[in-house]
Amino acid sequence: MAAMKPRTGTGPTEVTREGRAILVKVPMEGGGRLVVSMSAEEAADLAEALHTAVE
Repeated sequence: MAAMKPRTGTGPTEVTREGRAILVKVPMEGGGRLVVSMSAEEAADLAEALHTAVE
């Protein structure tokens, strides 16, 4: 039987490129990760929106 590892939301946010898609993996508070796939254009729009929000 395989050992069960707890699913935690700790760890860094990861961003990787797979083909034409950009994958963003964000740790969630209740455990696990939110994985979002987007195009480069969508990632640029998200970066701009985030930059505006934190100013």
